[in-house]
Amino acid sequence: MRGHGSLLGTYVDGDSLLHRAPLWSKGLGVLLLSTGVLFANRPAVTGAALALVTVGYLVGARLSPIHLWRPLAPVWPMLVILAGYQLIVNGPAAALLLVGNIGTCLLAARLLTLTTEGQRLLDGLVSLAVPFRRLGADPERFGLTLALMTRSVPYLVGSVADVRDAARARGLERNPRALVIPVVIGAVAYAHQTGEALAARGLGEAGPSAAAGASED
Repeated sequence: MRGHGSLLGTYVDGDSLLHRAPLWSKGLGVLLLSTGVLFANRPAVTGAALALVTVGYLVGARLSPIHLWRPLAPVWPMLVILAGYQLIVNGPAAALLLVGNIGTCLLAARLLTLTTEGQRLLDGLVSLAVPFRRLGADPERFGLTLALMTRSVPYLVGSVADVRDAARARGLERNPRALVIPVVIGAVAYAHQTGEALAARGLGEAGPSAAAGASED
């Protein structure tokens, strides 16, 4: 099944400059580059940012050129629709600028995940929630939620793709029941298995006994 990928992207092992760079520096770089491109919204800035990201892939991270176009492959239909709308409303310059801005942001974010282990990236995100502990935030639960999301969303997306391919092979691609029912059953089963795994580790919701103990205290 194709649904076992990672929402954060597949880490590529390496010993490049970007692989060794601290997570905070890479995150800050992605944030500054993305916000700068979007706020400036100028062809020169977008072109310079895109060139910088390309150098980051090929030189800073020593990745193959295939990693440059792969992040954009799933979003090409959306980019084409947005570009077509901008082309009709605002002209070709605006269409190219929009696609360039989105592409630059996606490539920059993808470069971060390609050069950072998934667990290290999750730990970094969890650390951002630590200062909010005084406001009632639970960094550990936040980290668990992120971990579940990064595994569950790709699994479910892959499940939909697998069911669609199976229905097409049987000539049932136009039958809604052949598409919806297997996906729903698979999603329920996956959720049940995830819940059992969490309960086995004591990470589920507080049960009646725990609630009773808390009320007695």
